[in-house]
Amino acid sequence: MIIDTLEQESHRDYLEYQTFDPGESITLQADYYWLLQYGVVKTSTWTDTGTPITLGYWGVNDLLGEPLFLLTPYRVECLTRVGAGRISAEKTDKIINFVQHQVRQSEEILSILHSDTIYQRLRQILYWLSYKFGQETEQGRLIALRLTHQDLAELVGATRVTITKTINQLEQEHFLTRPQRNTIVVLE
Repeated sequence: MIIDTLEQESHRDYLEYQTFDPGESITLQADYYWLLQYGVVKTSTWTDTGTPITLGYWGVNDLLGEPLFLLTPYRVECLTRVGAGRISAEKTDKIINFVQHQVRQSEEILSILHSDTIYQRLRQILYWLSYKFGQETEQGRLIALRLTHQDLAELVGATRVTITKTINQLEQEHFLTRPQRNTIVVLE
């Protein structure tokens, strides 16, 4: 694992660990990156009129940092308890694998969001989220995040009402089930 390599080389030179609570924002600065050790964060920005735009969901071994993002404003919100290591931007040769992983993940999300219909986008993003953050259960893959219909709407570029209708359709098609409120299990 990449983090093991960083820790073996010189733990105190490269990483400073911090923990963050759900709902807390992680501050980004130009001189370091955050390497997520556990937990899930959501990155977002907003338009001039205040409309939120979800940029992504990130978890274990994902890298965040001001040098990676071109958008302002930019917010990193903890959805769960998060542990992260701070890596100096001067050590970029040590983090190239994380940057490559970040680019691949961003490309996956972008390709999903370019699907022709909201139905296709939502279905694909739920499948992606189930493999990125899901837990295997007897029924299928439980998405281990509390996602509201509004969260999903912001992620795929739809209205909350459209997402609700589409989730109901996906449930009728046996693609997913909702055993509890804001809980989704992908069956396929």
